[in-house]
Amino acid sequence: MIAFFHHLGLVLLGGVFIWAGAEHFLRFRAVAASLAERGFPAPRPLLAAGSVLEIAGGFCLATGLGGPFPGAALAVFTIAASFMALNFWRYSGDEREALRTGFTINVAVLGGLIVAATTSL
Repeated sequence: MIAFFHHLGLVLLGGVFIWAGAEHFLRFRAVAASLAERGFPAPRPLLAAGSVLEIAGGFCLATGLGGPFPGAALAVFTIAASFMALNFWRYSGDEREALRTGFTINVAVLGGLIVAATTSL
């Protein structure tokens, strides 16, 4: 029973990354423009590369392919993306609050990714 819930957790966690990566491609121009406005370096190529990583890593995490590597890769990605795109400390007001909420959620996701990367199926 524990194995079932462990795998369900990996499917849900991986699914979030698949969804996010796919959404980035569906809204590529708008997301890239938003990142460019906020001073994100090379927004188009990094957005494309990050979105591919999210989809591939999420798929591998959800299906159990690659052992601990998808969790570790997505953890590194989540840390980098959080500091680059959710840098709430540079903003104020409602924008700061929205970015801080996203950053805090990513901290929780990072916890799940660390568990995924350090436990075997």
